Amino acid sequence: MHRNDDRQNGWRMPAEWVNHAATWMAFPHNRPLWEGGWRVTLEQVQEDFARVANAIARFEPVKLVVDPSAVARAAELCGPNVELVPLPIDDSWCRDSGPTFVCHPQQGVAGVSWRFNAWGGKSEHTLDEGLGRRILNNLGFDCFGTPLSNEGGAIHVDGEGTLITTESVLLNPNRNPGVSKREMEEIFSRLLGVTKTIWLPGDPQYVTGDMTDGHVDGVCAFARPGVLLVDATHDSSSVYAQVAKENRRALELATDAQGRSFELIELFEASAAVDPEAEVFCASYTNFYLANGAVIMPAYGIAADDEAAAVLARAFPGREVVPVRINNLAHGGGGVHCITQQQPAWPLGGL
Repeated sequence: MHRNDDRQNGWRMPAEWVNHAATWMAFPHNRPLWEGGWRVTLEQVQEDFARVANAIARFEPVKLVVDPSAVARAAELCGPNVELVPLPIDDSWCRDSGPTFVCHPQQGVAGVSWRFNAWGGKSEHTLDEGLGRRILNNLGFDCFGTPLSNEGGAIHVDGEGTLITTESVLLNPNRNPGVSKREMEEIFSRLLGVTKTIWLPGDPQYVTGDMTDGHVDGVCAFARPGVLLVDATHDSSSVYAQVAKENRRALELATDAQGRSFELIELFEASAAVDPEAEVFCASYTNFYLANGAVIMPAYGIAADDEAAAVLARAFPGREVVPVRINNLAHGGGGVHCITQQQPAWPLGGL
């Protein structure tokens, strides 16, 4: 593993919409983690994961990390363009425990292995804390290590120098006690090629009950540089409405690395799908994933799915919008973006 203490010249994290070589996912197998209060069965959740994997596999290869105990079940549910990669794992949130891929104009593709501590020690992670490095080893890619505790769902980039994150995650004492914003920004600059970090409040009072403490991929997502899809709610009386309002306000006041103010497109959450007895439920349509030529969209079997699909179709002309039902997965607090991680294709145009 490369420590990467010295400033890198030319390494950067591409935007999600660049062409992908593959999508990485991790298959759920840990029954106690999923059935210990989330009102779902492991089998139901596995079916949701497989639906997402098979939808993405229509557009690009999927590499699915599978604990050896669950290989037969994964093979039963997944199609031929989903490659099973047997590796011992704890959980199934590859966006967070997997690597963040970076590219260099001469040196190709490598990856960053963040210090993964399961969102501040909220879950098992003895195996998952090394998953990023193991995936990069599997690919034969260089691995840049860092002591920064971070997750892939905590950051969004536009590929032009801008990174958006939330204070409630990265400044949380359960992640990086004593580490300043400036120090984190220097790490993002060195590892990801970021020239401007935008800090949103996130969920400072933790009103959503989200175990991530307010990941940015449930708040907003880039459609393209200068344009953001922003999570919104019709329920102005809910505790989440104020959280959404404060995050939107921060985006209205921000400019990106190129000095642009943001165009904000509202994407209203799937309020009607929320299980009122659930411990937590991800109803954010901004938790979509961009595959090659497609938008893989969380869906819940409600009328709001069609409204969200129409917004996404306008935001991503030329891409096929593919709704995938995730009602069981959503009980774990995450959506489509939370369980996927893009591996950019090489060479990458524009580098």
